[in-house]
Amino acid sequence: IFAKDGEEYNIDGKSVLVIGGAYSVDKEYRLMYGYKWFKDEQLTKEEMDTIYNKVKGKHFDIVLTHTCPLKYEPVEVFLSGIDQSKVDKSMEHFLDKIEDTVEYNKWYCGHYHTEKIVNNIEFMYEIIKKMN
Repeated sequence: IFAKDGEEYNIDGKSVLVIGGAYSVDKEYRLMYGYKWFKDEQLTKEEMDTIYNKVKGKHFDIVLTHTCPLKYEPVEVFLSGIDQSKVDKSMEHFLDKIEDTVEYNKWYCGHYHTEKIVNNIEFMYEIIKKMN
């Protein structure tokens, strides 16, 4: 069971927007050693456009995304061996655009394997929180 990208859910009376996807910085390693890698790990431009047009101007109690808007990237936890110029940040740019057009109370994301709060955005890694 998984939440569908760009869908709006009502969970315990809270409006929740869900958007998955991010670039795997270990993609080359996975491919080299035969580990799983998903070609569709990021949204297509068409999917991004559809989601943007669907949610623009709306308010959400909670936004759940895998990665974060680019402006909030926790650069302090970037892996030193990764050439950031080769990392596709289209999802992060897209989420910047989403953040600029929606209102929200709280935004939760993961991807960076860190715990951090910046404004109303919370990076989660090993903690579990109840939505209520």
